[in-house]
Amino acid sequence: VQLQASGGGLVRPGESLELSCAASGFSLDEFTIAWFRQAPGKEREGVSCVSNSGSSTYYLDSAKGRFSNSRDKAKNTVYLQINTMKPEDTAVYYCAAARLSSCTGNKNWYSYWGQGTQVTVSS
Repeated sequence: VQLQASGGGLVRPGESLELSCAASGFSLDEFTIAWFRQAPGKEREGVSCVSNSGSSTYYLDSAKGRFSNSRDKAKNTVYLQINTMKPEDTAVYYCAAARLSSCTGNKNWYSYWGQGTQVTVSS
């Protein structure tokens, strides 16, 4: 069971970025998938989530309207689209999976984690 996050990089304020979370060893359709981020010196926080059925979603207040999730079943991959990026979005982003039927931003519920991908927003 493995998750691999990718797609991070250096972007300018106002630009967009798409992060990917590819799974191997299990089907993402069976799991609720969340994205977390951790900035230097700060706690890891949940920024978005989509349940296995897609009926439950969660977005951090600062992410609402700018972050969106999508799934590609054929590729067993979940994507996080981030628009209108801000310097405060700078962090290491992690995807995580949990056997839940609804979303939570509580990291303690997630059993499987990707390795993280660095996102830096700077002019």
